[in-house]
Formats: sequence, C-alpha cells, structure tokens
Amino acid sequence: MFRAMTVPLGLLLALLGCTTALDPVLEEAWERWKSLYAKEYPGEAELIRREVWENNLRRIEQHNWEESQGQHTFRLGMNHYGDLMDEEFNQLLNGFAPVQHEEPALTFQASAAQKTPAEVDWRMRGYVTPVKNQGHCGSCWAFSATGALEGLVFNWTGKLAVLSEQNLIDCSRKLGNNGCQGGYMTRAFQYVHDNGGMNSEHIYPYQATDTSSCRYNPADRAANCSTVWLVAQGSEAALEQAVATVGPVSVAVDASSFFFHFYKSGIFNSMFCSQKVNHGMLAVGYGISQEARKNVSYWILKNR
Repeated sequence: MFRAMTVPLGLLLALLGCTTALDPVLEEAWERWKSLYAKEYPGEAELIRREVWENNLRRIEQHNWEESQGQHTFRLGMNHYGDLMDEEFNQLLNGFAPVQHEEPALTFQASAAQKTPAEVDWRMRGYVTPVKNQGHCGSCWAFSATGALEGLVFNWTGKLAVLSEQNLIDCSRKLGNNGCQGGYMTRAFQYVHDNGGMNSEHIYPYQATDTSSCRYNPADRAANCSTVWLVAQGSEAALEQAVATVGPVSVAVDASSFFFHFYKSGIFNSMFCSQKVNHGMLAVGYGISQEARKNVSYWILKNR
C-alpha cells in the first residue's frame, strides 16, 4: 500500500504557496486514482495532496495536447507519484550519488573497427527481468546494478536470475553506498566482487528500507562479479558498443524534470536534461525511429 509521505504540513504549504480551490469536476477521478494506488492520507494532508495531484494532472494534459499538435515526441501519464511535487520526487527516488574520486578501473573505449547492429533489444533475447518497484527509497543504484548482473548471469548460464537489491542496500555501506539515501553502481559491483557473490530476490527479498543489517547467505549465491568496466565518459559510441557486445549496461541520467517523472510513451527528448545525473537506470538496447520524416536515435532504458 502506498501511504502519504511524512512531510510537515507547514512545509507543504510553503512549497505550494497557498491552497487553492479544488476542482469538483475531478472528484470522481481523484477517488479512482486513490483507490487504484491504495492511497490514504491523515487529516488535512488529503487536501494538500489533492491540490498537488490536480496541478500535476493539468500539466500532463497540457503536455499531451501539445504532443497532439506535433510539439513533442512523447506522452505523459498520471501514475502513482501523482501526489508528489518535483522536489519531493527527487528527494525520495533519485538516489544516484556520483563518486567524486573513483577508484581506478578498466575503461571500455569505442573501437573504430567495431561494427554494431542498427538496433539491439536485450529484452527480446531473455536478458532482462520484469520492471520492479523501488518504492519510497532512493535505491535506484541497486536496481541498476542488479539489472546489469542479471543480464551477465543469463549470458553465462542461459537462466534469468532475479537478484536482490536489498542485499546490496544492506551490505555495501562499507564501500560508501548509503542505502535509501543513495549510492553508486560501481560500488555495488565492487561489493559483489569482494564478497564473492550475492543472493537472489527469492532468498533476500526487497523491503524498500535501509534499517536492516546484512543478511547475505553464501550458501545461496546467485551471482558473482569478476571485473568492473567503466564506459568511457561522454562517449555514446562506446556505450552503444558496450550494450551491443556485452548486454544490459548500468547508466545514470538526469531524472529531475516533471516530464521524466510522468513519462508514459514515445521517445523522451527534453530541453531540461542536463549533464548532472541523479538516477540509476539500465540500458537494455537502442534503435532508430522516424519522427517527422527524420531518423531519431534512441536508447531503451529499464527504470527500476
């Protein structure tokens, strides 16, 4: 069940400025949305959350109208984060923490001699587990790391293992990760390497919290990590070759904009993207689409 965040009412009011009249026409839609996502709110919090939801809904509808007029290449849709403001969403869920001083690692460089397919989609070849839900925990880094390792396990064994994000959350703090407060994929890989393995989701289920001690069980090792490679920074050519030849690759993106939070379909392309990354995802492929009579290249990303 999704419950309201514990945020002081005064802070919510300050972020919103002041409450405004709610739209009675949206009453039925609001009730359906709450029922769909099992939302409950204490006292006055429901009025505040309703206002946030209405504001988000209006922005979504405006964007989709613009998309119908050819102004965008993607559509938005209301989802279970509809009662969150951008500030709250980013604080809760964008848990990628860039490392300022990375340990030396092998670098995957683009090769001029390497020819890659025009399109790659590892989902179609069984390398990718179903999309998961990180809940109200900034553990995107752990989901990104397990996704890459799941693909490598499938490549080696032909079996798709669902790996444990909770194992990484609980056990990789000594390498600098900070549970639900953020972390870094290479440090998760390094933990698995140093630890000699990690458990499956079945053995070590996800809890969306970071208050438990490490419970790794070496008798039920489901995966290991022998070497960590970093794709050359800023090189999409290197990333394309890595995805094409290795499999799904952990990446980080700028996920701070409203449009990213409510993305639903199409090729995401936003003027608000920056070089500041804050959210771990998994590149599972790439391709080319024709938009407005132009070829547009895109990445296929799995989001937790």
